[in-house]
Amino acid sequence: MTLLLIRHGPTRWNEERRLQGRADIPLSEAGARQVALWRLPGRFRDLPVKTSPLLRATATAALLGLAAAVEPDLVELDWGGWEGRSLAELRLGDPREVARREALGLDFRAPGGESYREAAMRVAPHLEGAKVVIGHRGLMLAALAVRTGWAMQGPPPVEFGHADAILIENGTVGIVPLAAPAVA
Repeated sequence: MTLLLIRHGPTRWNEERRLQGRADIPLSEAGARQVALWRLPGRFRDLPVKTSPLLRATATAALLGLAAAVEPDLVELDWGGWEGRSLAELRLGDPREVARREALGLDFRAPGGESYREAAMRVAPHLEGAKVVIGHRGLMLAALAVRTGWAMQGPPPVEFGHADAILIENGTVGIVPLAAPAVA
């Protein structure tokens, strides 16, 4: 079973380090240029593709030349009252409360938002079978929890940037770089 998780390209809010959540922020001009340079390795091109309904994800699929089925359940984690704010700003305002929430791992929840555990339950049915999923960082972390058993305490099983896809295949987790020209 092959699951390839791709994070949408960069947005202005990513550049400002703001929590986007469900705000429908488009790719920035620089982000669109970056995604236009990404290449999906040939072995993944025949897999079905699902994408979050948010503009930044659907635009990423389009720029990759992928015909993706929009799946509402693949929307980003709901950041509630923290949406639009940066973690640095939140940590300055109430460092103890932010640390307390972060220590909850899968049960982390921003005020008025959704926990990673709830997001994991929402996305789990869409992680079965061989496919490519284009979504969001929070969604990818929830997917890693579902597929690897990671409790979201400590670092994730793999570190990834915008131009890195996460490959979960036959019980292993790895990175597939999208920025370098791929060999089919």
